Amino acid sequence: MAKGFLMVLSGPSGSGKGTVSKALMEKRDDIVFSVSATTRKPRVGEIDGENYFFLSEEKFQSMVENNEFLEHAFVHTNYYGTPKKFVMEEIEKGEIVLLEIDVQGALQIKKNYKEAVFIFLLPPTMDELRERIVKRGTETEEDINTRFSNAFKELDFVGEYDFFVVNDKVENAVDDIEAIIHSERLRVKRHKDIKKQVTMQGGK
Repeated sequence: MAKGFLMVLSGPSGSGKGTVSKALMEKRDDIVFSVSATTRKPRVGEIDGENYFFLSEEKFQSMVENNEFLEHAFVHTNYYGTPKKFVMEEIEKGEIVLLEIDVQGALQIKKNYKEAVFIFLLPPTMDELRERIVKRGTETEEDINTRFSNAFKELDFVGEYDFFVVNDKVENAVDDIEAIIHSERLRVKRHKDIKKQVTMQGGK
């Protein structure tokens, strides 16, 4: 059985990361969504180990000190991180672990775990990106301008990624990511003994 791999998906706000991730997971059964750890309290209906790993601040800091996160950050009064153990166990099972994360988090992971596959999701145009953010109707004009400005800055980091995918239509973006998955599944390094696989298939 081939090893799985960690697939990191980033892109500016409004690029459609959540929508594309959901559509990809609905289409394939070999993808597991990466479960993050957090020190915030569970919301109603959230399940520990499914939505997040809910940790005390002491436990979180202990994991940081023991280098047990692929990346971690302090966001809005709480800590968030990607536990190595969960990711590595799923990879050994042959699963693709999908991690949807911002650019700064992705760069942390690239520093700590170079085996990951990094994909940057782009909008068709920046005008389309702005229109998507506006259509959500959840941000003030100031927030929209901030997100738009940040999106331009994040584009400077595309060169740090392995692949880019343009999200003009969700189904097209999913097709492109599936093509990346197919090629990554065929990487020699993800197979322990290719010669043995071939000879067994040949009946020798």
